[in-house]
Amino acid sequence: MSFPTSPDLRPAVSAPPTPTSRLVLGMRVDATTYADATAQIVAWAQVGEARYVCASNVHMVMETSDSAEFRDVVNGADLVTPDGMPLVWALKALGTAQAERVYGPTLMLHVCEAAAREGVPIALYGGTPESLEAFAQFLRTEYPGIELACMIAPPFRPPTPEEDALYTQQIVDSEARIVFVGIGCPKQERWMAAHTGRLDAVLLGMGAAFDFHSGRVKQAPAAMQKLGLEWLFRLIMEPRRLWKRYAKHNPRFVGKFALQLLGQKVIDQGRTARKG
Repeated sequence: MSFPTSPDLRPAVSAPPTPTSRLVLGMRVDATTYADATAQIVAWAQVGEARYVCASNVHMVMETSDSAEFRDVVNGADLVTPDGMPLVWALKALGTAQAERVYGPTLMLHVCEAAAREGVPIALYGGTPESLEAFAQFLRTEYPGIELACMIAPPFRPPTPEEDALYTQQIVDSEARIVFVGIGCPKQERWMAAHTGRLDAVLLGMGAAFDFHSGRVKQAPAAMQKLGLEWLFRLIMEPRRLWKRYAKHNPRFVGKFALQLLGQKVIDQGRTARKG
């Protein structure tokens, strides 16, 4: 789905090369960078293409491992960034030496900066009215001139068909070309897949980024993030909400990915033997 570029938007920026991809437990992960991902998102937005982007971590990988339907949702995305360090390590273990982290909340800031510079209107979908207003104030302060075309705080229950149609039309009427979706995994990925054909915009699943940047929720220190221990920091901050998720997913990810690597090693050895 596409349409002529609005007259107030600048000419489209050049799109970067297609990133190298690998399957981690059957889920595609793209080895991209902040610069390349931002350039691609803005290029899509400037010509009004309907796309969606997932920022993947261990939680998302294991959700796709448990559900073929959800795996299709994520693998159908136009870009899947390695949001967590375990995914970066997995890419490197699978032969993508140049892999680096592209953390969703940080990618969001890169995209907002580019959107403000290029005159691309954005929308926010998720959170509460209070958190959206706090985040909007942050964006206006950090990126003067950014165009916040629409802000929607949907109910925490599934919206009714009538509510969903209303919210969708509000985004359409706002002419936002980038929509940040912050309703949590796996809801936001399913929402993006269901709405990408109804919106002339790039949809980005951002999880808790609204609350991180507005200061309502603390982010892990940079050192913990580099060590892949962000999950531990979040567990300490919200133990009652998150302990079941991490207890269920983290050990299974380690075990299943070890089996994937072992299987790949056996396949590679077999190929080498046949060539010899």
